[in-house]
Amino acid sequence: MKILIIEDEAYVARMLADSLRVDGHEPIIALGAEQGLAMIEREEPQAVFLDLVMPDVSGLEALRQIREKSPHLPVVIVTGYASPSEVDEARRLGVADIIEKPFVLRRLNAALGAVEARRPHG
Repeated sequence: MKILIIEDEAYVARMLADSLRVDGHEPIIALGAEQGLAMIEREEPQAVFLDLVMPDVSGLEALRQIREKSPHLPVVIVTGYASPSEVDEARRLGVADIIEKPFVLRRLNAALGAVEARRPHG
């Protein structure tokens, strides 16, 4: 599965990408929301891993823009600093899962399972 990682911390993005690659996925990294939003149309990922707290555009604003253009694209939130209201808003916007940093790679695999369960088959 082609997965776009939108994360402003390069180390976290690389760690996620390495784990996804080991599991047979094709990760693509965008270091920030603006770059990530531009890559969605060009790269056509099958899922997005999105940080909520980024300096250029907030993850929630990026999620709103993703929903406008790709309402059914599975999005997994990866965050360490989300407030309860941000988590509630992300859920309202239909995220597949929320992973809190620091995360355990097993949790990453569970989130991928949730994404795959929501994908249309055929």
